[in-house]
Amino acid sequence: MRLDLTKRSDYAIRAMLALTMTGDGLLSSRKIAEEMKIPPRFLPQIMGDLTRAGLVDAHPGRAGGYKLAQAPGSVTLLRVIEAVEGDPHRQVCVMRGTTCGQDGECGVHDVFYAAESAILEKLNGATLQGIIDAYRAKQAAAVAG
Repeated sequence: MRLDLTKRSDYAIRAMLALTMTGDGLLSSRKIAEEMKIPPRFLPQIMGDLTRAGLVDAHPGRAGGYKLAQAPGSVTLLRVIEAVEGDPHRQVCVMRGTTCGQDGECGVHDVFYAAESAILEKLNGATLQGIIDAYRAKQAAAVAG
């Protein structure tokens, strides 16, 4: 079983982590793309979605860039994914290929619903700051050990 992010979500999370590591300063689109290995042609769309969601402040102009609009301890991975993907809940039944519930629930509905809920709960509990703190702690442990 594969649990992959879409490219949009992947790039959005990477961009948000780059902004988290920068702190309060501005980071240009070019610098985000460079640091996080994101194709530059996709970044404006993603940053637009993040800005519209209120997660990023955009500062246009030659010396402009992007910065977090909210404290990184309050921004969860789920919010970032929702900003670029919309509602993360499964819309199509795994057995029928249509909306589950139109003509009753399929046999695996409860299992998949519980699994989806567990994943969404985990993503909603993971903040940008928590991810960066854990990453830095692992780096420090690797250097020390």
